[in-house]
Amino acid sequence: MSRIDEQYRIIATAAGWVDRGARGRIRATGADAASFLHALLTNDVTALASGDGLYAAYLTPQGRMIDDLRLYRRGRPDANLLLDVEPGRAADLAARLDGSLFAEDVSIADVSSDTAAVRVLGRDAAPRVAAAFGLDAARLEALPPLGQIDLPADATGTPGDAFVARADDLDVPAFDVVAPAGARDTLVGRLETAGVWPVDDDLVEALRIAAGRPRFGADMTTETIPLEAGVQDRAISMTKGCYPGQEVIVRVLHRGGGRVAKRLVRIALPPDAAGVPEAGVAILAGGEEAGRVTSAAWSPTDRRVHVLGYVRRELAESPAPVTVGSATGTITGLAG
Repeated sequence: MSRIDEQYRIIATAAGWVDRGARGRIRATGADAASFLHALLTNDVTALASGDGLYAAYLTPQGRMIDDLRLYRRGRPDANLLLDVEPGRAADLAARLDGSLFAEDVSIADVSSDTAAVRVLGRDAAPRVAAAFGLDAARLEALPPLGQIDLPADATGTPGDAFVARADDLDVPAFDVVAPAGARDTLVGRLETAGVWPVDDDLVEALRIAAGRPRFGADMTTETIPLEAGVQDRAISMTKGCYPGQEVIVRVLHRGGGRVAKRLVRIALPPDAAGVPEAGVAILAGGEEAGRVTSAAWSPTDRRVHVLGYVRRELAESPAPVTVGSATGTITGLAG
């Protein structure tokens, strides 16, 4: 049995944990923090109550992505809004946000090294997290995506903002535990005492790809328009006020019927396909190149390779068999 099979068995019957400390985290505080970010991001920040969260994009005026992020509205006066971004992205994004300030009462800080994060995933993720930190499992299970519950003051052994948030990028129950950096070993110790065992990033990545969730830096870049990646339903508010790039998004949606030249799709390869295609491999339809692979992984959920890649709009709208490497696969739906 392979390592990923063994780890999948852990999450299929109980729960596993994976370190998320390498991700970037930015804290925005001050009386104008919510309105400042609301004016820059694609989603409705000011509508969030304490304990709510959202997924959003930060765009250029041309509608292309500068970054994507998950934003948590915290209730503490010294921890107003916490932004979670891909590894290596926090310093540049924090500098860019700080450079956009004029007279607003906002402080922007890269707190990546000051915070720890651990993801718990699997069938029993909610009850195991509840047992580890003295929380109500039913309340955890009822959390909406990116909704949060504060950890008890004695749960981490380290003072500071600490919470559990429901993850939004997998098709299995998953929660992110965020706390001050000094609490990391305490978090892991409590989780392992509650029967949560370590798993690898490779498993989480395979589950993400099978779920069709694009990742910035792999399936989305600074050349991507959110509509191409299919994230508009999660990332873009159609009722909020202006933000950079809104004119382009609205024009495509309302004048162009949402039509873009290419779309990110999910492709399932047959169980006997040989190997996992690398990013950049051509996707062929009718013997002609129709797009390129952005990410792929073998999934233990159905024991086949799943692929994310961009294809021409007409192929995304009317799927036909496609060839990826030496295997003929099936487009199973749009990603997003």
